[in-house]
Amino acid sequence: MTGNDHDHRFRDVDKLATTIKMGGRSVRRLATDMSNLGFQAGQLGRSVDAWERMLAEEEITIFMGLAGAMVPAGLREIISHLISERMVDCLVSTGANLFHDLCEGLGVVHYRGDPAADDGDLREEGIDRIFDVYVSEAGLQRGDRYVAEFVKTLDPGRGYSSREMMEMLGERMPAATILGSARRAGVPIYVPALSDSSIGIGMVLAWREGHRVVVDQIRDVDEISQITEKSSQTGVIFVGGGVPKNFIQQTKVVADLSGRYRGGHNYAIQYTIDPPHFGGLSGCTFSEGVSWGKISKEARMIQVFVDATIALPIVVHALDESPIRRRKPPRYAWEEGDLTLRYGDS
Repeated sequence: MTGNDHDHRFRDVDKLATTIKMGGRSVRRLATDMSNLGFQAGQLGRSVDAWERMLAEEEITIFMGLAGAMVPAGLREIISHLISERMVDCLVSTGANLFHDLCEGLGVVHYRGDPAADDGDLREEGIDRIFDVYVSEAGLQRGDRYVAEFVKTLDPGRGYSSREMMEMLGERMPAATILGSARRAGVPIYVPALSDSSIGIGMVLAWREGHRVVVDQIRDVDEISQITEKSSQTGVIFVGGGVPKNFIQQTKVVADLSGRYRGGHNYAIQYTIDPPHFGGLSGCTFSEGVSWGKISKEARMIQVFVDATIALPIVVHALDESPIRRRKPPRYAWEEGDLTLRYGDS
């Protein structure tokens, strides 16, 4: 049992469950009541409380790691809303999520379909399937070509961080997209495995036509580590695990090696379906991260073993109903690779 559970260990869960009654209530009230339950319902409710505590901090930088196929699943506007409302301050995502976000910005639509359909027939019809989500292959190829044409406008004589590329792509995207909302809100986006996505495919198309633009992923590590090092406190929210989770976690290792370590992350929340006992990073406990110095042993740690497509709509609606709003979100200014970070608008 972790220190985060001490407030709940002596409570009668069966009696507290009687507070969950049918009838009208806000989503936030439902989440609050769920926090009194056991198992993953309780963890889900307590994750809302932990997130609210982060938002109430005077000075904190909140990182979000976004894995999986959350945008095709329909969570694009939820993530965009979190960014616009500054419930997160830095996003680390798979390239696939952002490519599908870009395609939505171009008018390419994801549809609900039949997961039991004949995939040979779908192939003949030019339809790509992600479980029960369908998307036009022609639409995705339109996105590939859009990226290729964008790359042709860049300077091949310099390297770009993925943050810079996402900012420039965001200038052309609607505000409802993740890319567009992040550009407008000043929230940096990092894509540590950019080549492992259709954004990488689009860049290869431009590369083969002589427009050889390089994304400097070591610069990415330096930039996001500076954000960690210059933040008063840090919190992490992981949707799934994988590369985004490790990319954020390893900033604490860089800080330690550089003599700029301020301790592990102060808050940690994760929504994942991966269990810890197979030894993979996506399901590993935050307690394990304490041994690496990535998470503070005093941190508020909440892991919810649940499908993120179920959890996030509930959590974000509950946060939207909360009276707590950020007063001093971090602001970033980059000059020749060096970060100035300040809290608030001044």
